[in-house]
Amino acid sequence: MRCKLLFSFLVVSLVGFSSFVGASSLSKVFKKVNPAVVVILTKERGYSSLKPGETVTVTKGGLGSGIVISKDGLVMTSAHVVQVADSVVVRFLDGTMTDAKIIGAAAQADVALLKLDRLPEKLVAAELGDSDDVHIGDEIFVIGAPYGVDHTLTVGYMSGRRKPETVCKPLVPIEFLQTDAAINKGNSGGPMFNKNGKVIGIVSHILSQSGGSEGLGFAVSVNTAKELLLNRDSMWTGLEAYLVSGPLARALNVPQGAGLLIQRVANDSPGEKLGLKPGKIPVQVAGERILIGGDIVLEVQGIPISDDFRETCRIGEKTGGQNRGGIMDMKVLRGGEVVNLAVSN
Repeated sequence: MRCKLLFSFLVVSLVGFSSFVGASSLSKVFKKVNPAVVVILTKERGYSSLKPGETVTVTKGGLGSGIVISKDGLVMTSAHVVQVADSVVVRFLDGTMTDAKIIGAAAQADVALLKLDRLPEKLVAAELGDSDDVHIGDEIFVIGAPYGVDHTLTVGYMSGRRKPETVCKPLVPIEFLQTDAAINKGNSGGPMFNKNGKVIGIVSHILSQSGGSEGLGFAVSVNTAKELLLNRDSMWTGLEAYLVSGPLARALNVPQGAGLLIQRVANDSPGEKLGLKPGKIPVQVAGERILIGGDIVLEVQGIPISDDFRETCRIGEKTGGQNRGGIMDMKVLRGGEVVNLAVSN
């Protein structure tokens, strides 16, 4: 009996020691990489109705996370955090803040690249890993600002590798890493690390019935992000649009089967330089709140907008492979007239 008790004590002690060593190691890795994690604060224009036929411009604040990836001030985050932002401010661990510009985005993969306007002293950059080296069951951790609570650490496992179901053949394979680490609003754009502190993913979204974390979180693999943002030119449009077709398209006098109703256009974006006008009249359509009264895009690069996904794929392939310095042209419906717009990207 004494031997059994002694053996049990040794087993419990070893398990406890192993857990202690793991926690201690994670604490050290966290302290090393945490200064490279940043909070992303955005502002964007919106419109609200005071009474029928009357609207007012409002400014909305946005919140996300990001990760510094280079000493020259490059920051990765989620595209949906900054896509229609009029201004972007990055806040560091010590509370200092600096403005940033959006220099690239891949909306289909939900990743974006920022450049800091000013480099703070002792800027810390994280190391990008190889997401192909991470396997289901490996321990990972996430740092971000859930609900604005800065630099929160959550730990979990790699639960799966997912590729989005799409009828389009993407120019670059897009992969999402699934995790059970707690992810909430504000974590978007933050880094997912492997146990050695290398970035393996950029947090994108969760699947949730409650609106909070339910153990189904997804991050864009860092290999996807590197290919789309660092290894090729990526184009940030600064646009948010709503596909109109069928009865709604006819009600808006769209002279073809479908069009893209412009919802928002970010300041100083290619969309604004193109001259696109956003909607300003909030309405409720089939349970969705949209803005009407803005431009309706009919063609992009000579390809008509359609509710046929194959045509949408053609547009994505043509614009997605476009280099900086090329000409972006669109045909839009504005005030009942068809107008041609063009700008160098």
